Amino acid sequence: MKNLWTQITENLDHVAGFAGTVAAMFLIAFLFETYFRKRNKTTGRILSTKKVTMIGMFSAIAMILHLFDFPIPFLAPGFYKLDLSEIPVLICAFAYGPVAGVFTEFCKILLKLLFKSTSTAFVGDLANFAVGCVLVLPASILYQFKKTKKRAILSCAVGTLCMAVFGAVFNAVYLLPAFAVLFMGDAGAVDSFVAMGHDIIPLITDVTTFALFSVAPINILKGIMASIPTMLIYKPLSPLLKDNR
Repeated sequence: MKNLWTQITENLDHVAGFAGTVAAMFLIAFLFETYFRKRNKTTGRILSTKKVTMIGMFSAIAMILHLFDFPIPFLAPGFYKLDLSEIPVLICAFAYGPVAGVFTEFCKILLKLLFKSTSTAFVGDLANFAVGCVLVLPASILYQFKKTKKRAILSCAVGTLCMAVFGAVFNAVYLLPAFAVLFMGDAGAVDSFVAMGHDIIPLITDVTTFALFSVAPINILKGIMASIPTMLIYKPLSPLLKDNR
């Protein structure tokens, strides 16, 4: 805990960015959740007791899966890693809506920080939260309009596409320069990452091609790895997940 508090005080700018991103994602989720509740004439609280309990459970599962990340050496340098933590987040979002999805994504990161702190001055944690939400929010929002198997597949496909596009732009504009400053002390050192990417994929020659040929495929792979298990698991689980208040 002391280590985490030290990290927070030493990286207030990144923490502020993280907090702003969290607030923006919650606002988007809340606005859509409010719309769906009015559309379906739903009464009661957005987060019932059962929902909060299930969010806690899925967050814990997601955090554990998040800890077991692994590199993708055929696509990117070793500091880029994949994990399966979006599976429980996506299941929770499908079952309980966008607010529950964002809440689970946030709790996953919070639990990870409490147990493991941060090795990237919160930059990597911000990226994981933001990119995860850009998969979960579009997917859960589309699914709320029509809860069918075909719509679930479409929702996951759209969420994966959104994550690939956002992830590529986010890496090119923010994440790679931030990592260059963090690990090498100079934003211009981003060329070193490009060189690492070029060694893996010769088509990579600058930040744009790095994002296009490395980051976008990683996020597409991440989306597929989250979507397929969700499709297989969600329907059998859905009777148990229904919010009967």
